[in-house]
This record gives sequence, structure tokens and C-alpha cells, in this order.
Amino acid sequence: QVQLVESGGGLVQAGGSLRLSCVASGDIFSINAMGWYRRAPGKARELVAVITGGGSTNYADSVKGRFTISRDNTKNTVSLQMNSLKPEDTAVYYCNADIRSNMHRGAYWGQGTQVTVSS
Repeated sequence: QVQLVESGGGLVQAGGSLRLSCVASGDIFSINAMGWYRRAPGKARELVAVITGGGSTNYADSVKGRFTISRDNTKNTVSLQMNSLKPEDTAVYYCNADIRSNMHRGAYWGQGTQVTVSS
């Protein structure tokens, strides 16, 4: 059994910062790419940022220069530092990871954490 648990969401004013964290636990043999997605009200889920096992990163154009993704492979965690937040960043943020367990390889999702940016 593999589980992803996010933390760090909340309410912040425009221009502020938040840091999201996600920890993977359970029957984990290895973790490949880890990433953050978000779903805003009335919109489809979109990729925010992804980081490979080797540390390469990719960002949505809308967050480049403002968000930074990082990971700690020793702790099976991925974080998203969000600066200069805008009201349009308001969404539920989901952690995602490509995990190989002893029995299975697949994509796992966290339960989501709400980020609300007020104007």
C-alpha cells in the first residue's frame, strides 16, 4: 500500500507565499518523477511542476519564475515553494508520483490541499 499525503495549503493574500509538501509512504521500492497538479473551480486539472528522479524540472508557463519544485529522495518528499501568488493560482493542489513498489508500478495521487489567494 502506497500513500501520498500533502500539507501546507491555506489562505494567502496576493503577492504572498506558501510552501506545499508531500510525503510518500508505504511499500516503496523506488520513486521516479514527482509532481504537482492543480484543479481550479470549473477548470480541468493541469500540471504545475514536475521533477524527475535525477532532479530535472519542468514548469507550467503560468508559474515559471514564481514556483520552485524540489524533492528529498532520502525522505520520499516533494515540495512546491510558491511565491508572488496570484488569485488565479487558487485551486486544489495535488501531489503525484510515479512509484514502483515490490508488486506494482503506477501513478499515485494525494488527497489534495486547497490553496486560496485573495486579491
